[in-house]
This record gives sequence, structure tokens and C-alpha cells, in this order.
Amino acid sequence: MPLSIIMQYILPKQVLTILAGKFANLKGGKLTTTVIAWFIKRYQVNMMEAANPDIASYATFNDFFTRPLQSGARPLAKAAFICPVDGAISQFGYIDQDQLFQAKNHNYSSLTLLAGNQALANKFHNGHFACLYLSPKDYHRIHMPCDGTLKSMAYVPGDLFSVNPNTAANVPNLFARNERVVCEFESAQHGTFVMVLVGATIVGSMATVWHQDNTGAPNKVINPPRSKSVRNWNYADKNIMLKQGEEMGRFLLGSTVVMLFEKDALQFNRDWQPARAIKLGEKMG
Repeated sequence: MPLSIIMQYILPKQVLTILAGKFANLKGGKLTTTVIAWFIKRYQVNMMEAANPDIASYATFNDFFTRPLQSGARPLAKAAFICPVDGAISQFGYIDQDQLFQAKNHNYSSLTLLAGNQALANKFHNGHFACLYLSPKDYHRIHMPCDGTLKSMAYVPGDLFSVNPNTAANVPNLFARNERVVCEFESAQHGTFVMVLVGATIVGSMATVWHQDNTGAPNKVINPPRSKSVRNWNYADKNIMLKQGEEMGRFLLGSTVVMLFEKDALQFNRDWQPARAIKLGEKMG
């Protein structure tokens, strides 16, 4: 096993992630601007696409990290399904009964990914999946691959391993063991689909556009708080409808999105291949 993987088992990943989240929300003035400038240079972030390219105007690192794009920067393909993020294809294809391919010698089950929700997992038996990795340089808002009505959401506690390709190739059940948020949608044309936002080391939190805190006040951030048990929200009677291309959530520091679709719901774009770079809005299927 590579040393980088061994260290992930040893290091206090949650403590590091909490500290990183606090720093990312710090209004540090010149320090924040200096860190943003270093990050842009280190990861070759294209700020010309940003709605606001002035890095000194971002009060916190998270404000910069979740920056919106200029209008028209990601035109939407005329397709049944579009890519919901900027990033790279980790894996995609058929779900073999309930098994999703992670990497050579590594599979994981839809049931485990969905935190034991058997009724929901059954809908994707022999269906399709796509696992999309967002690297540090990418745009980190997540959009809808097709029209959908929100039915439920679950916060699932878990580990905080990195989700980069090297870790995916060496840590069993990676996406089904990491902290995640499961969002279930219903599409009139395509049936049920889910979008799973998977956390990782240093990912401070995940947010959705509809979430409210326990008092009912608007608070898009789901984690923190981090609980030791699964938390569920039912939206069946809320009539929350999102159009294809609309923002549905974001990562405050980046990670991975896993999508599940019912059998025969789509055929993936012929241009898709593992490790291929992708952009929000391009044809997925």
C-alpha cells in the first residue's frame, strides 16, 4: 500500500477538516488574499471565467472557492442529461445488480452508498451510475443534470479519506464509507435519480440550495453540524422543483459527485471515458 494511503489511515482526518473549514471561513484580509493568490498559482485556476475576477474582493477563502461563473461561461447542451459539474470522470457505466465499479479490484454497493435505504437502492438495480471528481482548480458548484423534483435528502456520517484517483484505487468502498449527502429526485421523463455529494479530507462542508437549519431559518450548509447517525429530510410535500442546469448545491472545498439512474434511463455520451476532463453543461447522455 502506498505511503500516502497509509498516512490517510493514521492522520486525524476529521480534526484536520474542521480546522481547514474554520480557516476557509476566516475573514483574514491580506492573509486571505495571499492564500487565494497562492492557490490560484498552485492549481492554475482560471479566474477569467469567474463572475468576479478580483481576488482581493473575496472576504474568505470559501467565498473564493464557491465563486460563481460569468453568465454564459457554461452553455447547456441540448440533451436529455447534461454534466452537472466541472471535473473529471472517475468511473461510469452499468450497475451490476447493486454493484458499482470504483477501481480495479474494488466495487461498492448502491445499498451501502445510500446508507442502507433498501427501497431507494432497489430502484437502481441494474441501472447506471456516474462518479465525477472535482479537483481543486475546478468550479465547485453542482447543477442539475435534468429537471427534477426533490423528494428526500440524507446526511450520512463517515470517514474523510481523500477522493483523488490514487485513493480511489487503494481504499475499499471509498465513496460508500466517506461522509456524504444523498439527494433523491424524481423526473417525469427519467424516473428516480440520486445525486450523492461525497465529502473528503479538508472538505469543510457541503451545502444545498434548499436546506434550512433546525429552526427553519435559511442555512444552506448541511455539515457542520456533524452527527454520529444518519439524518433524514422528507421533501415529498414541498414541491421543490429544479430545472436542468440550475444550481442544486456546492462543496466548500472540493470532492466527488456520484449519480445513480434507473435501468434504461440514459445512454452515456460516446465521448465519455474514465479520467476524461468534463465541463458543466456538456452532453452526458
